[in-house]
Amino acid sequence: MTMDERIERINELYHLSKERELTDDEKAEQQKLRKEYIASVRASLRGQLNNIDIQNEDGSVTNLGDKYAGNMTH
Repeated sequence: MTMDERIERINELYHLSKERELTDDEKAEQQKLRKEYIASVRASLRGQLNNIDIQNEDGSVTNLGDKYAGNMTH
């Protein structure tokens, strides 16, 4: 399943939840898909931050991926 398909299914389940109570299987699927989506966004952000280096006033270079990697585990 592609990420676009996952997002579409997340949205379908959301709209369905507004119409009626989701079954336990649907709730579990929704939770799983949301976790996968969040993990994907975090991985993408990590990849982007790894490509950004900032030169400090003292001439040293700080990689943002290294600097913020520990903050993105939640």
